[in-house]
Amino acid sequence: MKKWFQMTLLACMSILLFTACGNGATTPPSTGDDELGQIEKGEKLKVVTSFTIIADLAREIGGDEVDVYNLVPTGTDPHEYEPLPEDNKRVTDADILFYNGLNLEGGKDGWFFKTIEAVGQKEENVFSLTEKVEPMYISSEDGQEEEINPHAFLDPHVGILMAEAMRDAFMQVDTDNKEKYQQRGNEYIERLKEVEEQYAEKLGAIPKEKRFLVTSERAFQYLADRYDLEEGYIWAIDTEENGSPQQIKSLVSFLHENQVPILFVESNVDKRPMETVSKESGVPIYEKPIYSDEIGKPGDEVDTYMKYLNYNLDVLANGLSQS
Repeated sequence: MKKWFQMTLLACMSILLFTACGNGATTPPSTGDDELGQIEKGEKLKVVTSFTIIADLAREIGGDEVDVYNLVPTGTDPHEYEPLPEDNKRVTDADILFYNGLNLEGGKDGWFFKTIEAVGQKEENVFSLTEKVEPMYISSEDGQEEEINPHAFLDPHVGILMAEAMRDAFMQVDTDNKEKYQQRGNEYIERLKEVEEQYAEKLGAIPKEKRFLVTSERAFQYLADRYDLEEGYIWAIDTEENGSPQQIKSLVSFLHENQVPILFVESNVDKRPMETVSKESGVPIYEKPIYSDEIGKPGDEVDTYMKYLNYNLDVLANGLSQS
């Protein structure tokens, strides 16, 4: 009996040892490649962008090598966005994250960086696209220029700088596909340079007496400065009081003093304040809206950054020329 017990015990121990070794053999030892920020060969680069224009740039330059998740959707204010649970998960898992900067996402104390910090994402994986852009400032209600204007991307020259920054970031983070990012980035930048030339040509041809760009918000400051257009607007900064009687009265006076021939209204703002301005001044609103903060949804007339730039140029050139 004792001998039988010993043989049985030995057999059981052998089975257990074999099973343990067998299980271990199916799981290779960790090499550290699954740590945050590492990219497995053959996997797409996980990209997170702060808003729609940057998402489109990422798809154009990243191509088939990237999987892009955008945070702020069309129709939502990118200045004070509130991330969703799915956003937090995507930010956590991202290999690279792109944001506009120039205070569009609220700066270092805004929602974007609060999310980065909350999920423990590495700041070395986060890239601003406007580091080489000279910031311009918009006036507060007391007339002091104190807040950075984030809408630099309305200027195609800034679009070139943003595309260059994204191309270089992709090449830095995903070295296995460096040449692909470089080629796609360079090709896209060449297209942007052609658009920039068209802006200079068409807007440069506008007569001096018609070179007034009047919109609801002061979003077009960078573009107006580059192409020598004089700005007019109802409000400078998005506040709870957009389109106040005092703001409308001030713009109407500006229109009369300068004999401004045409008004433009943005696609994403309340049109009623500008309609009031038009009624009180007698200056018409151009028939098509102009785009400022975002591109449209997929399938819309303006659903890419390139279409956005070309569309706005047509609106400005035709509106100012025909007025």
